[in-house]
Amino acid sequence: MTLVVLLVAGAVVAAGNEETGLGRKPTAQELGAAGYTVFPDGKGLPVGSGTVSEGRAVYQQFCAACHGRNAEGDEAAALVGGRDSLTSERPRKTVESYWPYATTLWDYVRRSMPYESPGSLTNDEIYAVVAHLLHLGGIVGEDAVLDEESLARVEMPNRDGFVPDDRPDTD
Repeated sequence: MTLVVLLVAGAVVAAGNEETGLGRKPTAQELGAAGYTVFPDGKGLPVGSGTVSEGRAVYQQFCAACHGRNAEGDEAAALVGGRDSLTSERPRKTVESYWPYATTLWDYVRRSMPYESPGSLTNDEIYAVVAHLLHLGGIVGEDAVLDEESLARVEMPNRDGFVPDDRPDTD
């Protein structure tokens, strides 16, 4: 039976044209939102900026309902705390304890948050909420202003906690 289904499917594909009728062509806005990569060194970060105080407001509006008022975790995972817990019996993987690069946090927020409408935050809102989270974790000061240049210079507590993959086929 499986062979028959595969043969029929192959014949349909071979007989069909280039258009499958499935899905749709992405809009320019959709491609713009998903079409670039942010690297640990900051390459790929867009223009924008945000302060800790601006981020506090963004966080309360879009993040606190799931992650708790102070990012301690509620419906969703805690975002702060757990520093130096990774080698313990109960590791807590948070922004503060686990993530090696602040740029990765920025990219994750851009692509995945807020949960109910990912990709809806502006670049400035993302820089701001990242500044707020890094401040809550004691990584940047209250007066921090993050942008496409300063974000890559942030030293995360677990930056050296990962082992580089030096296999020759991973370049």
